Amino acid sequence: MTETTSSAPAPAETGDALSRLEQEGEIAADYLEGLLDIADLDGDIDMDVEGDRAAVSIIADGSARDLQKLVGRDGEVLEALQELTRLAVHRETGERSRLMLDIAEHRARKREKLTALGTETAQRVKETKEPIKLQPMTPFERKVVHDAVAAAGLRSESEGEEPQRRVVVLP
Repeated sequence: MTETTSSAPAPAETGDALSRLEQEGEIAADYLEGLLDIADLDGDIDMDVEGDRAAVSIIADGSARDLQKLVGRDGEVLEALQELTRLAVHRETGERSRLMLDIAEHRARKREKLTALGTETAQRVKETKEPIKLQPMTPFERKVVHDAVAAAGLRSESEGEEPQRRVVVLP
């Protein structure tokens, strides 16, 4: 397993917070390494700190096809593994984790598509001056879209109840 750590802390982030996030990443990497061993799957683990959360990725070591089992249909297994990994971190640290897990670049590809969706929707709203409601999304998906809309200079909000919560882009 290859592990790399890079960090770009926010200016307000202290050394203690950074070391806590690095510790979360290490605990998560150990947990996921054990999972890969049990499942007899190959993958490299990459650790990072993105803003105010630890980010851990399992990268295909050879065929990404094997890791698709850990992603599941539309990321359902990935979401469950992220929660289990957060629980493993919580068990070790006693603190709630906001760790983000990616497997076989599933979230990275999804983030690109959602950023494009947010940007394109913002452009349509600028042209029509009418709000646009998007399809229901997970919290991760909504955050990416909100960030893209804000970067395009517009405002957005979430409405509805889970699992039907959606982003509305406002003029």
